Amino acid sequence: MRARLADIAAHAGVSEATVSRVLNAKPGVADSTRQAVLTALDVLGYERPSRLRLKSAGLVGLIVPELENPIFPAFAQVIENSLAQHGFTPVLCTQTPGGVHEDDYTQMLLERGVSGIVFVSGLHADTTADTSRYTRLRERGLPIVLVNGYAEGVDAPFISNDDVASMDLAVSHLVSLGHREIGLALGPSRYVPVIRKVTGFRAAMSTHVGTDDVDRLVEYTLFSVEGGAAAAGRLVDAGCTAVICGSDLMALGAIRAVRERGLSVPGDVSVVGYDDSMLVAFTDPPLTTIRQSVQAMGTAAVRALLDEITGVPAPRAEYVFRPELVVRSSTGAAPRRTAGRHD
Repeated sequence: MRARLADIAAHAGVSEATVSRVLNAKPGVADSTRQAVLTALDVLGYERPSRLRLKSAGLVGLIVPELENPIFPAFAQVIENSLAQHGFTPVLCTQTPGGVHEDDYTQMLLERGVSGIVFVSGLHADTTADTSRYTRLRERGLPIVLVNGYAEGVDAPFISNDDVASMDLAVSHLVSLGHREIGLALGPSRYVPVIRKVTGFRAAMSTHVGTDDVDRLVEYTLFSVEGGAAAAGRLVDAGCTAVICGSDLMALGAIRAVRERGLSVPGDVSVVGYDDSMLVAFTDPPLTTIRQSVQAMGTAAVRALLDEITGVPAPRAEYVFRPELVVRSSTGAAPRRTAGRHD
């Protein structure tokens, strides 16, 4: 036991007496010190005494789209960690094309008696989807929170990135570099975030470029590398010197399409991504992108859900988080042939 206490004490940077007090649940130990000892216990592989084990407050479902897009694992990690810190056990459900449907996951979670569900970029973001599925959940008293999407009339908190502001950030940055022919490559037009990005793009182009003729500058495609390549290719062929993409994966496809045409990024065409996914700072070139406030959004989603679970309903509103422009090397001055040109 003494050797065990010594190991734990050394790892936590405290005395063996302090370790003993923590293990025996004695008073007089600072919370930070107690946590350091418990962390050392976990890291060294020792089992916590039963009275010190975290007691689960219940299960919470987390339904996210496919994990191929790095932004969704990022959201999942933040939400799962926050739930676990409050004693809840997250149940992660990931969707794949042709795989388990959101409704089937929801039913599975209900059968397991979850205390609530967080939906990330689910059917609530699809304007063609039937929102009564969420109304039915609320009618049975299940707390839910919906992230990145909005459905009018659903009695639940919504957490969203400010897609309109993100387009203003991207367009104003590109215009400051001399670009005027700026294209926008997005996913399917039925999604709420896509619709909002187009609204923001239209307003930003009117404000910063002085043109309202933007329909020719918008390409709808798939949220994938291949979709980004196809859409950006069409925009570059139409004369665009910069392309804003609806996701970082699409932006990687856009860079591929530019290079396939014998052009360079950013020498001939500038590319802006969206999300600030893991590793895009290390692509070739490092990607300029719009960063979603994943940490703040995920934490807010959990806070709203826990308020619902504990009987303190969160305000029925959409919480909109301000994005951030992260400038790296995929954007640069417009080619000399177009710099200074105004349409």
